[in-house]
Amino acid sequence: MNTLIRPALSLFVLLSLVTGLAYPLAVTGVARVLFPQQAAGSLVQHEGRAVGSSLIGQGFVKPGYFWSRPSATSPAYNAAGSSGSNLGPLNPALKEAVAQRIAALKKAGPVGEGPVPADLVTASASGLDPHISPAAAAWQIPRVAQARGLTADHVRELVRRHTEDRQLGFLGEPRVDVLALNLALDQATRP
Repeated sequence: MNTLIRPALSLFVLLSLVTGLAYPLAVTGVARVLFPQQAAGSLVQHEGRAVGSSLIGQGFVKPGYFWSRPSATSPAYNAAGSSGSNLGPLNPALKEAVAQRIAALKKAGPVGEGPVPADLVTASASGLDPHISPAAAAWQIPRVAQARGLTADHVRELVRRHTEDRQLGFLGEPRVDVLALNLALDQATRP
C-alpha cells in the first residue's frame, strides 16, 4: 500500500506545483512582457488615475456626454455578469425597453436626423460593448454640442478622430470608443 501512496502523493504535489503555480506564473509573466496594457486589464488612465477599461462599456447619462450602448447586465456594465438579454425581436419586453430608451434619448436634448441607430437602444451580445457605431455617435452630436456649448462641427471632428477603422482593414465595422471620446470632450471644454 505504501508503495502506491508515496508515488501518488509525490506526483500530486509535483503536478500541483507545475499546473497550479509554475505555469500560471510563466503565462502571466510572458503576458506582462509581451502585452503589458492588456495584461493589466486594458485600463484607461486619465490624469494619473484609472477611469475605466477599453474593453468594458460605461453608462453615461448626462446630456453633455455620448451615451454608450445599453448594457444587458445587472447591475449595468458589470463584467462579472456578462451576457446578452436573449430577448428576441418580437419579445414585448424588448420592444418596451427599446421604446423607453428611445424616449430617454429624445428627452435628453436635440437629436440627429433619421431613426435612432439600433446600437443606441439594444444591448450587444456581451452586454458590455465599449463602442458605438459612427452613425450612433453622429446621431448624438446635436445634443452633446448644445450641452457642451460647442459647435456641431467641433464635436463632429472629435467623433472623427475617435472613430476606429476595421481591424486589419476588413474585420468588423468602424466603431467609436465612447470613453475615449468623452474624455476628449472633457479636455475640449476645460476652462
